[in-house]
Amino acid sequence: MQHVLQIASLPDHHRDPFDRLLIAQSQVENLPLLTMDHLISQYSVNVIW
Repeated sequence: MQHVLQIASLPDHHRDPFDRLLIAQSQVENLPLLTMDHLISQYSVNVIW
C-alpha cells in the first residue's frame, strides 16, 4: 500500500504507470533501479546505468 500512496506524491516527469510504480517502490524500499530511461533519473532514486 505504501508504494501506491507514494505514486501520488511523485511529480509528473514520467507518465508511464508501470514506471511510476517502479519509482515509488524504489523510493519506499530504498532500492536502486537499473534503467536507461533518462526520465527516471529526474526522480529521487538511485539509477544504475
